[in-house]
Amino acid sequence: MLGFITRPPHRFLSLLCPGLRIPQLSVLCAQPRPRAMAISSSSCELPLVAVCQVTSTPDKQQNFKTCAELVREAARLGACLAFLPEAFDFIARDPAETLHLSEPLGGKFLEEYTQLARECGLWLSLGGFHERGQDWEQTQKIYNCHVLLNSKGAVVATYRKTHLCDVEIPGQGPMCESNSTMPGPSLESPVSTPAGKIGLAVCYDMRFPELSLALAQAGAEILTYPSAFGSITGPAHWEVLLRARAIETQCYVVAAAQCGRHHEKRASYGHSMVVDPWGTVVARCSEGPGLCLARIDLNYLRQLRRHLPVFQHRRPDLYGNLGHPLS
Repeated sequence: MLGFITRPPHRFLSLLCPGLRIPQLSVLCAQPRPRAMAISSSSCELPLVAVCQVTSTPDKQQNFKTCAELVREAARLGACLAFLPEAFDFIARDPAETLHLSEPLGGKFLEEYTQLARECGLWLSLGGFHERGQDWEQTQKIYNCHVLLNSKGAVVATYRKTHLCDVEIPGQGPMCESNSTMPGPSLESPVSTPAGKIGLAVCYDMRFPELSLALAQAGAEILTYPSAFGSITGPAHWEVLLRARAIETQCYVVAAAQCGRHHEKRASYGHSMVVDPWGTVVARCSEGPGLCLARIDLNYLRQLRRHLPVFQHRRPDLYGNLGHPLS
């Protein structure tokens, strides 16, 4: 059973910028499979992206089975690109298990995803792969690696998470990512995809606007934050941060999230979503594993940037260049 909801245009934006075309946002919700789905679109000709929400466990093969089912459903529904969350491969119980389960990029596990991309004919954003890098033998630590595959299964970009989550939140339990993970050395230039130019980041990176500004100034039209937010920070900060990153960069923001209880030691907040450049949440997942779908309207993005040219109004002479453009 399908239900349609049509949202009214942004009246305030229309008043502020009379010449700006605001697309109607129609939302399609379907229940049977996957469990949570919503489409936000202005035209069926616009590229469609899928945002997958899962509950990873230490069982890598079961995790792949779950992700593959969602990716195949995304392809069936016409998506050109599917986003998977941080730790889509597994969420271990402790650092020792994390290191034990990790693999190099050329390992068997990632090969299953390259085959999946070819089979489905769509791009895959693999939000946070536990990667044994070339320095594994020396460091015995891994990288939290965001991998982008094209529809032929080729790796077109890799970004290794630069901001590691070493925090202690009352009620949520301590997290020290650096116990098992090395910080990435650099940002990745935005990558052209069928949906637009994508800037890669991972989870905790969203707390650092310098990164998103650097990606936007380098040409990003879509920022992606695959994540595994906790139960305390999630309700307080998740949506606020994502909407802020969208507004300040005038980019779409796509955030695939882990949800639910992974094992006895860890649970995640969920609430995967897509935010448009005006800061409106145009698609979101409900509770539990599933996916949501959104259309990416780059003409709308360009119109908004013309009417609110914030990047032209910056004053680096007063406060420096926050987020230096990528070379």
